[in-house]
Amino acid sequence: MRYEEKAKLMAGKGLIPLAILVASPALLIAGAPIRRRYLRYVYRDEAPPILDKERGWVSAHYFIISHPLLEWLCWPTETLARLVEHRD
Repeated sequence: MRYEEKAKLMAGKGLIPLAILVASPALLIAGAPIRRRYLRYVYRDEAPPILDKERGWVSAHYFIISHPLLEWLCWPTETLARLVEHRD
């Protein structure tokens, strides 16, 4: 999406929390592995940048990654994963 396309940006920002809430049961149960896999997909080597200021382009992935609701829903499983790693 381009920065100038305000309607698309607002629609994307509005629909992302709804999508996260729909996925919330899965995120509460297996949020850490899902989030790690998603971040690997977004930041893979051949992927386009999620934010390109020179061209005035922003990806929907930027809003998903930076949304606090996603971080909050993945927090329990990430904490549990850290506890299990420290016990090994």
